[in-house]
Amino acid sequence: MGIVFLALAIFTNIEAGFWPSFILYLIAVVLIVGHFIFGPMRLIQGYMEEGDMEGAKKVVASIWFPNLLIKPVRSVYYTLKGNLAMVDQDFDNAEKYMKKSLDMGMPMKEAEGANKLQLGMLAMQKGDLKQSESYIRAAIRSGLPDKENEAAAYLQLSSIMINKREFRAAKEYFRKVKALKPTTPQIVDQVKQMEKYITRMPG
Repeated sequence: MGIVFLALAIFTNIEAGFWPSFILYLIAVVLIVGHFIFGPMRLIQGYMEEGDMEGAKKVVASIWFPNLLIKPVRSVYYTLKGNLAMVDQDFDNAEKYMKKSLDMGMPMKEAEGANKLQLGMLAMQKGDLKQSESYIRAAIRSGLPDKENEAAAYLQLSSIMINKREFRAAKEYFRKVKALKPTTPQIVDQVKQMEKYITRMPG
């Protein structure tokens, strides 16, 4: 759109002079500068919500100069890069981008919590239970965007407590998961699987 308005401004400038084309130049500058400092984040989120990861990747790839994005937008950009890397099971890059995002400061506390939760899950996949527990506890303290994320966090903590053989704590976290009544199919399946073991545990 910015390029179209710029072309119209140049044409108007040639045909009618600078002042009639001024407003077109102004709109073009606002749109072009806006693209570089805000980026097409809304487009990316739309693709992510629809589950179109290929579309999201194309939009992310269109951001040529991420360092020009304003800091809060850049933080979201790296979070999205991390999410896309997780979809591709590229866990090393996912962790790198999530940490970059956290280092910049998240625009919302809930986003910070969700970011830390994902880092906790990445650490768990790598078998680093201590780091995983630290990130997940930090995620809960920061606040999570919804009950599904809260349930995922407490489910991971319950699993960590089982590995540490702290069965009473495992059961307490599991009770919190059930109280949240998650509906995400993946979490519901994990709850069903874990319930078989929880009921047999001492404590």
